[in-house]
Amino acid sequence: MGDLSKTDEIFFQRGGLDLARVGRVVDDALHGADDGELFLEYRQSESLAFDDGRLKTASFDSTQGFGLRAIAGEAHGYAHASDLSEDAIRRAAETVSAVSNGYGGTLAAPPAASNATLYTDANPLALTAFGDKVDLLKEIDAYARAKDPRVKQVSASLAGSWQAVQILRAGGYRVADIRPLVRLNVSVVLADGDRMETGSSGAGGRVTYDQFMTAENWQAQVDEAFRIAEVNLASVAAPAGEMEVVLGSGWPGVMLHEAVGHGLEGDFNRKKTSTFSGMMGQQVAAKGVTVVDDGTMHDRRGSISIDDEGTRSRRNVLIEDGILVGYMQDRQNARLMGMEPTGNGRRQSFAHAPMPRMTNTFMEAGDKDPGEILASVKNGLYAVNFAGGQVDITSGKFVFSASEAYLIENGKLGAPVKGATLIGNGPDAMGRITMIGNDLALDEGIGTCGKSGQGVPVGVGQPTLKMTGVTIGGTAM
Repeated sequence: MGDLSKTDEIFFQRGGLDLARVGRVVDDALHGADDGELFLEYRQSESLAFDDGRLKTASFDSTQGFGLRAIAGEAHGYAHASDLSEDAIRRAAETVSAVSNGYGGTLAAPPAASNATLYTDANPLALTAFGDKVDLLKEIDAYARAKDPRVKQVSASLAGSWQAVQILRAGGYRVADIRPLVRLNVSVVLADGDRMETGSSGAGGRVTYDQFMTAENWQAQVDEAFRIAEVNLASVAAPAGEMEVVLGSGWPGVMLHEAVGHGLEGDFNRKKTSTFSGMMGQQVAAKGVTVVDDGTMHDRRGSISIDDEGTRSRRNVLIEDGILVGYMQDRQNARLMGMEPTGNGRRQSFAHAPMPRMTNTFMEAGDKDPGEILASVKNGLYAVNFAGGQVDITSGKFVFSASEAYLIENGKLGAPVKGATLIGNGPDAMGRITMIGNDLALDEGIGTCGKSGQGVPVGVGQPTLKMTGVTIGGTAM
């Protein structure tokens, strides 16, 4: 949790708000409500993109604002503005208080306090000079182009933000957080005759730019992007049909995030629109499958010291040995379901109301060696990376596109394939897991999750997995 004094300087000393008067407005706005909060936010963000051997774009943005919410039962009133003034907050209070007029609710107790520090509060945008960032992108471009004459295009980008938030509740309760976030991305295009293929790689987290300024770290991203482009140049059309599939460790956890994670968020289950609704305590995955959402991991992209309602982040076990044991909850859905908030109430910005969202979601490691898993497959597909996919929360049906995949022939890796899609149903797929590797890995810090028009940074991960009877959509004739 961030130091209140640092956010006080932003919102009350520099920003001109009077804490005592704002507190009274919040008290009045939440009178008769079940819950609610005033969310104050100040954010700086920037992005730099280097393409075709030169700096193509550079942007910087500074935003501030507030969101005020009052909750009465299943209803909530929400008002927001970029005008961070007492008058604007007072007008918002008149609007949101209408939801509890004549309601007579009992205001919920505030979250427990937390002194956890999961990441630096330093501003990455200010710590590294603009010229040094441009020089880094130039070095990346030169290094990539010097690797091979087949390199036809190089794109590199840096993005960063620094967000300060303070949450005020009735009765004077306040919490704060300061959240840095950076990301580096590299894309390389290789040409071989008439064929051109792309490879991309990226990394990031709640850190400053420092770690990406060292050659060892940025060169690793260029090398990985180059490797993927080379793999794609050698790829053949993917086969189609039902087969055994091995999923690689790390980023392939995005399929777990989409196909299972969203279905375990509290709002979908309260409304009974998730395929996991009403299944608490039941077997929803193969034995040995344990799925966790953990927002307390240091420096990770999806981590949050407190969520956007002020609840401290925590490690939540969702599926344990194949049994559904928990949902991810914000305060409103937790109260309506008779459960505890889990620190998963997140919002994109002050202009958005919070909802249950994932943080860092992953499957825990098993006891199988990855080599043993591959050797057990006679004919199948090894999917190492995914480009994206679609999921229907209600039915659990999903379609995912593999951006890096290989044939498995008699227990050994065969040719790389292009155009493979994995088609299935989340709960059904979880039941088809037969081997779990001992190589749990998290992604490199590049994930952004979309839900109801809001995007928030997240992390994903898993060990190597073997699944039977997965339908593969391919392009081979």
